[in-house]
Amino acid sequence: MRIGITIGDPAGIGPEIVIKAVAGISSGDDAFVAFGDRKIIERAMSYPGMPEIELRCISSLSEAVSAPGLLNIYDMDNIDISSFREGEEAAQCGRAAYEYIAESIRYAMAGELDAVCTAPINKVALHMAEVPYIGHTEIFAALTGSSDPLTMFQVRAMRIFFLTRHVALRKACDMVTYERIMDYVRRCTRALWQLGIDEGTMAVAGLNPHSGDHGLFGNEEIGIEKAVRDLQAEGYKVTGPVSADSVFHQALQGRYNSVLSLYHDQGHIAAKTYDFDRTISLTLGMPILRTSVDHGTAMDIAGRGIASEIGMIEALKAASEYAPAFRKER
Repeated sequence: MRIGITIGDPAGIGPEIVIKAVAGISSGDDAFVAFGDRKIIERAMSYPGMPEIELRCISSLSEAVSAPGLLNIYDMDNIDISSFREGEEAAQCGRAAYEYIAESIRYAMAGELDAVCTAPINKVALHMAEVPYIGHTEIFAALTGSSDPLTMFQVRAMRIFFLTRHVALRKACDMVTYERIMDYVRRCTRALWQLGIDEGTMAVAGLNPHSGDHGLFGNEEIGIEKAVRDLQAEGYKVTGPVSADSVFHQALQGRYNSVLSLYHDQGHIAAKTYDFDRTISLTLGMPILRTSVDHGTAMDIAGRGIASEIGMIEALKAASEYAPAFRKER
């Protein structure tokens, strides 16, 4: 597989964790192509305690090769190193991070990449650069022509989809509707099929304590129950609502192949409490496959060589694991 890696905001920990992750993956089966600035990557290699990797500059993705500890670099040369500082939000870094993503998407849409794996970007730097998108999901949606991409978290054996994401909790509760549950279960199931996952049952989490106890603690679950019954009648393998205080544990035990979380923090807390470092994000429902770490740029520790690469390793492994099935479905 040929996997594109965007190095994220150059002033954050992205370049560092990309280098460490490539050094930490020993198989050498995949060709990793970093979209970034060679000067930034070489600078990150000089941080204290950094591992040795081989850098190979390429001008065409057909030149990319696979080998343990080798990083192909598609050098976009878009950082003025004389004014660059690690840990500082800057317009040039926000613009560069956006350009890395846009170029990787262009190649992925053309079929020259099997997946894109992203390092973290900085929302403030994007705003400073007047990039008209708030984050990765919005950029990928716009540049791939996808109206409503799906977010899926993965941590070890647990997969979590999100019915709502960046909205106020009060609004999120209003968005738990029969129609939205029907739409999301259908689309999430198709997304799982794209990843080669067609066995097992999806669970829809409950919203209220004890899933409402038949209307004693709210009536949102009534609509969920009706949606689940109708989806089952259509042939979908889905159950719920399952109380949120147990559904994620049960998914970890293998009872469900995925969970549909009803709001942002419901799924985030479950995944990150279980294993913060290994929680990764996949953006699905698009023509291309994107995996990502699920942490920020950590500007406070950038340039010190102490950032953990565990999330990036997990994201690269997921890209490698799912890309063959995704490419076949595409």
